[in-house]
Amino acid sequence: MAEVSRALNIVGCGRVGRTLARLWHESACFEIGDVLSPRSAAAAVDFIGGGRAVDSMQGLRTADVWMIATPDAAIEAAACEIALQNHAPATVFHCSGFHSSTLLRALIDRGWHAASVHPAMSFADPASALAQFAGTPCGIEGDAAAEVLLRQAFEEIGARCFDLSPQQKPLYHAAAVFSSNFVPVLQAIAIELWRSTEVPASLHADLTQALLEKAARNVVCMGPANALTGPAARGDQAVVREQFAALEAWNPSIAAAYRQLSELASQLAKQGDLKPQVPQSS
Repeated sequence: MAEVSRALNIVGCGRVGRTLARLWHESACFEIGDVLSPRSAAAAVDFIGGGRAVDSMQGLRTADVWMIATPDAAIEAAACEIALQNHAPATVFHCSGFHSSTLLRALIDRGWHAASVHPAMSFADPASALAQFAGTPCGIEGDAAAEVLLRQAFEEIGARCFDLSPQQKPLYHAAAVFSSNFVPVLQAIAIELWRSTEVPASLHADLTQALLEKAARNVVCMGPANALTGPAARGDQAVVREQFAALEAWNPSIAAAYRQLSELASQLAKQGDLKPQVPQSS
């Protein structure tokens, strides 16, 4: 990073914002400036270890870099509100995996450099995310000046940055949703099914850990097609039909999901090796 620390303002400081700001504060990559986060700015500043909590957009001072880490639906409005404050042009970015930097048009039109950076990891618990962030792939898109600055900043805290086309962000983010966000949903269904049987409650967590960890390890090491197991993968359609019938009596919506996923599993089993590319050791 540059020798002179840049001031970073944060608008919306939830789990992603807190994690990134804490990492940048600890690395001295940025000097944390003002933090605006409804009902939680003071707690965010405490977690970050630096910065000044403010309670309104009007209270934000000028900064070199602005991070908008609000929910997706509030990003554009936040950019418009910042633009109304007539701050000197700076660099601004948001962390949405779905939206491109064009959502910051209100500031771009005023001469600001803009980008979006999406860290591809779960931020369910900021404290855990701090320890897990190193090596996280981060997709960047935006104007050249913003990309250069932010690539340096993210690499300073251990990110692995890659260029991401704004036109492809919806599909890119859908991939992340399938890879991560639906996993808890499937595990919740499995636990509810175990609760409906005679499996002791004390074993639910152990079953989840054993099956989930082994499945994830096999996908990474062998690729999805080779890691696939179960009746659909074996072509045992009789079992698939009988399980579907049992599930339909238990919960029709989950039965419908089972049928669709079984069809996809059957198709995957017929495909070739889809093993992901693993970087070779140097």
